[in-house]
Amino acid sequence: MHDEVFGLFPIPVLRAPGVLPHDLVRSLVTHFSSRTDLANSSSPNLSHTALLSPADSPLLVTVAELLTPKLAEFGALLFGEALGWSIKEMWVNLLEAGGRQAMHNHANSFISGVLYLTPTHPDSRTVFMKSPGGSEFSFKNDHAGVATNPYNAEKWISPQPEPGDLVLFPSYLLHAVPPNAGERRITLALNAIPTQLDSWGYRIRFGG
Repeated sequence: MHDEVFGLFPIPVLRAPGVLPHDLVRSLVTHFSSRTDLANSSSPNLSHTALLSPADSPLLVTVAELLTPKLAEFGALLFGEALGWSIKEMWVNLLEAGGRQAMHNHANSFISGVLYLTPTHPDSRTVFMKSPGGSEFSFKNDHAGVATNPYNAEKWISPQPEPGDLVLFPSYLLHAVPPNAGERRITLALNAIPTQLDSWGYRIRFGG
């Protein structure tokens, strides 16, 4: 008999390399990099486009078509059922050298995602964090000799992305981007909702 360790109630994060072909990535960068005219409130070197929908550009229609199967796959992990999914909104983020994205999560959605459109400096990968004020112990054991593992870590740095890669995560999950130590970093962010949720006959339908 051997001891067993169970990871209870894990939070899924889906990484899908190369979801977008290179020609589509280049077209998105060319089309949207000059349209990020909304300043970020926390970082002067970060700007965004207005909220977009797939109907705003044929490029985004193609993106939505490529992403929808991934949303259904990830949604089945969250809700235990293959549901219909739609992208509620998209926007492009342009992070210049020195810019950062403050810790945040996404309201009014269930799945959020990041599509990487340009190379990312290793020090500027997306970082996911535990929510503060959770149900963990109030005391901490934190010093140079501590071995960090999935059960005591407070943040997780996503793998090094390449242009065209996708990361999906539950919208409530806190995330941030450290100061950009490299060249201009462009990403396409998105929020998605299911067609409906059914709790023993009590159905909530989402439209838009």
